[in-house]
Amino acid sequence: MTPEFRQKAITTCSDKIAKKGEGVGLSFYAFFKNRNDDPELLMQVATWWIRDHQLDHFEKAVKIRDMMRAI
Repeated sequence: MTPEFRQKAITTCSDKIAKKGEGVGLSFYAFFKNRNDDPELLMQVATWWIRDHQLDHFEKAVKIRDMMRAI
């Protein structure tokens, strides 16, 4: 994943947490537009989410934000 994407993911998570609270969940699709304009990046994120970390479809935004910060 690119540094730009990681920052976008951290920002997305932080925004969701600010709006809906610490318990809000999201899926990796939350980081992408409805129209997939970067299939390579989508597959990188899906691989990181599903294969590498064996995360559920929906995870707590706090957890994902912290994981993205640790990369």
